[in-house]
Amino acid sequence: MKKISVADITLKKLSEDRAVSLLFREKAAIANCADSIGADIIELPAVKSVREDTIIYKTIAKNVKKAALAIPVGFAAEDVATAWECIRDAKNPCLQVELPVSTLQMEYTYHLKQEKMLGKIIELVKAAKELCDNVEFSALDATRADIDFLVLAANEAVANGANVITVCDNAGASTPDEIAGIVAKLKESICVPVYVQVSDRISMAVASAFSSIANGADGLKCAMAGKDVLLAGEISDAMRACAAQIKAEINLDSTKIHANIDDIVSGIKDGDYEQDNSVNSDKNILLDSDTTLAQVTQAAAVLGYELSDSDIGNVYKALRRVCDRKGSVGAKEFEALIASFAMQAPSTYHFETYTTTSSNVSNAMSQVTLKCNNEIIRGVSYGDGPIDSAFRAIEQCIGHHYELDDFQIQAVTEGKEALGSALVKLRNNGKLYSGNGTSTDIVSASIRAYINALNKIVFEEA
Repeated sequence: MKKISVADITLKKLSEDRAVSLLFREKAAIANCADSIGADIIELPAVKSVREDTIIYKTIAKNVKKAALAIPVGFAAEDVATAWECIRDAKNPCLQVELPVSTLQMEYTYHLKQEKMLGKIIELVKAAKELCDNVEFSALDATRADIDFLVLAANEAVANGANVITVCDNAGASTPDEIAGIVAKLKESICVPVYVQVSDRISMAVASAFSSIANGADGLKCAMAGKDVLLAGEISDAMRACAAQIKAEINLDSTKIHANIDDIVSGIKDGDYEQDNSVNSDKNILLDSDTTLAQVTQAAAVLGYELSDSDIGNVYKALRRVCDRKGSVGAKEFEALIASFAMQAPSTYHFETYTTTSSNVSNAMSQVTLKCNNEIIRGVSYGDGPIDSAFRAIEQCIGHHYELDDFQIQAVTEGKEALGSALVKLRNNGKLYSGNGTSTDIVSASIRAYINALNKIVFEEA
C-alpha cells in the first residue's frame, strides 16, 4: 500500500485561532505530542518575535526525535536566514515558502500580479535551497487559482529546488472532486510529491483527503485541534477503516492519538483558556510564569490597554509573583494586575466618605465626599442602584463624565465578611484606564476602584 506522509499543523492553527500566542510549555508539549503519535512532519508558525521565537523553536528542534521540522520563511529574502536559524539543529529541517496563487490573494493581499508573484516564488525558493536541502512550496488559496498559473508556479518552484508542492484550500469551499482534480493536474506536470491541506469548513475534510489520495496525493496536513481543519483523530480513524479500499496507509498511531491528544490539547482548546474569562470569552488569555514581556504586552493590547514600558515591567513582575503561587492567570485576573500595577498615579482625588439609600420602590440616592488639593467636594445623585448613583455622584464632584467601559465585582475571600474586589474601566479619548478597590463593603470597593481609575486619567492629562 502507498505510504501517505502526514504533516501536523496544530501549532500553526492554534496560533491563528488564538488572540494571544501559545505559551512556551504549550508549544513544546504540542510538538512532543505530534512526534509521539507518529506525525512525519511538524510545522511551526512563522517567526513573529525573532528573539523569543528563535529560543522556543530551537528548543523544540532539539526535543523532536523522529519527525521532520518545518517553518515558513516569510515574504522577504532576509527572513529566510532567520527561519533557518530556528530549525537548523532539527533532525530533518525543512523550509517552507508559502505564497498565494489566486488572483484575489495575490493582488489584494500582496499587491502583486502573476508575473511578480512568480518572481517572488523563485526568489524565496532559491534562497531557502541555499540553506536547506528540504524546501516546500505551499500554494496558498490554490483552489481559487487559475489552474495554468498554479501549474506554472509549481514547475518554477520545482525547477529552483522545491522538493514538495502543497495545495491549500484556504477558502474551504471546494468539493472533494475539485481538489482531487487539481492534484491530478499537478501530478501530470511535476515529479515531486504533492501534499494537500484541505479544509473542514463544509464538513468534507476526510472526503477531500480520500479523493486527493485516490488522484495521486502523497501527503496530508492535519491538526490535533483547530477550526476548519482536517483533524488527526478523524483521518486516523477513517484510514484505519478504509485503508484497503484506497490502498494507502499513514503512520499515525490511532491508540496514542485518542489517549494523548485529549490530555495535551483539551486544556488549550476547551478548559484553561475559558477559566475566569466570561467577560472576555472571545479573548482567550492564559498567562503563566513562562510568559514573556512581549506576550504580556500582546495580552494587554488584546484587552484594549496601551501600557508604557515601565507599566509593562511592573505588571510583568506582579504576574510572575502571582504565577509562582497559583500557576497561571486568566483574563480577569490579568486585568486586575493591570489595574493594580500599571501607572500608579498620585491621588489627585481622595475618597473620604459616602452615604447611600436604596429600596425596591424608588431610585437609589448617594452622596460622595472627595478631597482634592485639601478642598472638600461633595456630590449627590440618583441612580439605578447604590453603585450607579455613587458613580454619578462622583461625576458631579469632578464635573465630568467618563465612559464606563466595564465594571466587575467579585469576592476575594469566603464567608459573610468576605472581602470584595471591584474593577472599573474608564475610557477617555479612546484609551482605557483601569482601577481596582477592595473592601468588605462592595459599594465602597466600587467607589475606590472608580477613583483609582480617575486619578490615572487626571495624572496623565496633567
